[in-house]
Amino acid sequence: MREEMAQREAAELLRGHRKPRSPHGWGLLVALWLLAFYEPVVTEGHLRRKNLEFIFIRFSAWEFAGCDKLWAGLVTTLCHHIRQHFGALPLSVFHVLGSRPRFASGFSQREWILKKGTCLRLWGLLLVLAVGIAILLVALLVPGIKDHHALKVVGSAVASLSGSSLVLGALSILKNFVVSEKKKIERLTDSDRFAGQLGFMSKIRSEVEVLVDFLAFMEVFERRRLRVVLEITSLDLCYPEKVAGVFNAMATLLSDANAPFIFLLAVDPSVIVPCLEQTGCMKGLADNGYLYLNRAVTLPFSIPEMGSRSRLRSVEAAIQTREDLMYRIIAGNVAKTRCGGCGVAAPAAPGWKEADSEAVAWIHEAFRCLHDGSDVLSRYLPENGANVRRIVNTIPITLRLLLHRSGGVAAVPSPRAAAAWVVLADRWPCRLSWTLQCLEDAGQSLPTPNSSAKSLWSIFQEHVGELSALRQALGKVLSLDGDPELFQTFLARDFPFGAGEARELLGVTVNLDHSIRHQMGLLRALARL
Repeated sequence: MREEMAQREAAELLRGHRKPRSPHGWGLLVALWLLAFYEPVVTEGHLRRKNLEFIFIRFSAWEFAGCDKLWAGLVTTLCHHIRQHFGALPLSVFHVLGSRPRFASGFSQREWILKKGTCLRLWGLLLVLAVGIAILLVALLVPGIKDHHALKVVGSAVASLSGSSLVLGALSILKNFVVSEKKKIERLTDSDRFAGQLGFMSKIRSEVEVLVDFLAFMEVFERRRLRVVLEITSLDLCYPEKVAGVFNAMATLLSDANAPFIFLLAVDPSVIVPCLEQTGCMKGLADNGYLYLNRAVTLPFSIPEMGSRSRLRSVEAAIQTREDLMYRIIAGNVAKTRCGGCGVAAPAAPGWKEADSEAVAWIHEAFRCLHDGSDVLSRYLPENGANVRRIVNTIPITLRLLLHRSGGVAAVPSPRAAAAWVVLADRWPCRLSWTLQCLEDAGQSLPTPNSSAKSLWSIFQEHVGELSALRQALGKVLSLDGDPELFQTFLARDFPFGAGEARELLGVTVNLDHSIRHQMGLLRALARL
C-alpha cells in the first residue's frame, strides 16, 4: 500500500498537477486561515485525482479486552490517531468554525469559496467592538462628557457584548484543544447514563461524523485522497460478546457510503465463527457465523500455503531474536583477548561455563538444520509464525536439559534429532501423546526384552484403531494436530524415532502438554474396565 501511494504521487506530479501540501509548518497557518474563512468545494478535478495517502492505525483488541465495550476502544483509538496525525489545533478549529465540503455546481474548478456570512459576522463584531471602545474612551477621556454615566454604560455594554462573542469562540477552540475526542468518549463511557445507553450512540455517531467531515476537508486542503486503514488484530483472544461489539462498531463506521475507512481484519475464522454464534447477533442468519462473516467482509483474503523460502525467512527472523545465545560467547572472547594483551594467563573456566559453551554450539547446529533448505526437517516447519517462534524458543531449553541430564555429550541425541523431536511435539501433540501413552502402558503391563528397539510409528500403527474409537472424546485435542499424512512420513521415513530415544527425550520435552497424555491414559483405562 505504501508503494502504491508513492507511485500514484509520482504519477500525479508527472501529469503537471500541483504538489500536495501538509498541515505542518507554514502549511498549518494556511490550513487555519482556510478553516476560519473559506468553505471547501469538491470539484471535478478533485474527483479525478489519483494520488492518495493511507493513514495506518493498528488496533490490538487484546489491549482493550478489559473494557465494558470493546468497540468504544476502537472509536477512541481512531480519534486519537487522527488527532495525532493532523495535529490538535486544526481539528479544534474545525469543531468550531469548519464546514463539510460541498460539491461544485457544474464544471467549476474553484476549490475554496469565501464564507461571506462568517466574514460579515466577524467584521460586524469588530465594528461594534470598536464603536463600543470609542464610546467608552470618549466617555472617560473627553472633558465635559466624563460626568455622563449613561454614555459610559452604553460603551461598556456594547464593548462587552461584542467582545464576549469573540472570547466565547476562542474558549470553544481552547476547550476542544484541551479536551480531545478520546477524552469525551471516555467520559461518556464512565457516566451513569452509559449503562442505559440514553443518547450515547448518537453522541458517538456525532463525534465520528465530525472526524469524517474533517478528513473530507483535509482531502481538499492536501490535494489528495485520504484513507484511514484500521488494522484490527488479536480479536480471536477476546470474549465472544467483545468480538460481536467490534463488528458492530465496524458497521457503524462504515454505514456512511463516503466514509474514508478501510478495515483490515486479521482473524482466524475457526475461532471467530464460534464466538459470533454464541452471541445474539446471529438472529435471522440461522446461527451461521460463516454467513455473517461473508456479509461483513467485502474482500476475503485467506493466506495461501507458505512456501519453503517463506518458512526459512520465518525461521531466520525467529532465530535473530535469540541474541542471548551469542552474548556469553562474545563476552568470553573479549575477556580472553584482554587477558592475553596484558600477558596474564586467564583463570581456568569453571565446568558450568564449558558446558554452557557446548550447549550453545549444539543449539547453533540445531538452528542450522532448521534453516537449511536442503534438510528435510525444514519441510515440516509450521506455517504459523507463532508456532515457529515456539519451536525456536523450545530447542535451546531442550538441548540444555539433555546435556544436564546426561552429564556428557556422547550420550545425547544429535542436535538435529532433538530439533526434529521438538517439531514433532509442536505439529502433532495428540498423536505423539497417544503413542507415548501406549508405549508407557506396554512397558508397565507386559515388558518385552526388545521393546526399546520398536519404532514409534509401529507402536502408533498397533493402536491407531483404539484412537479412532476415542476420536469423539478426543476431538478437540485431535484438532491441534497437523496433516496426518505428514505425520506418517515424518516417523516412518525421515525421522524413525525408536522407543528408547522417545523415553530419553520425553523427560526433557517441555513443549508437549502432558495433561493430554494423562487424559488418554484415563480413557484407555475406562475403556478396558
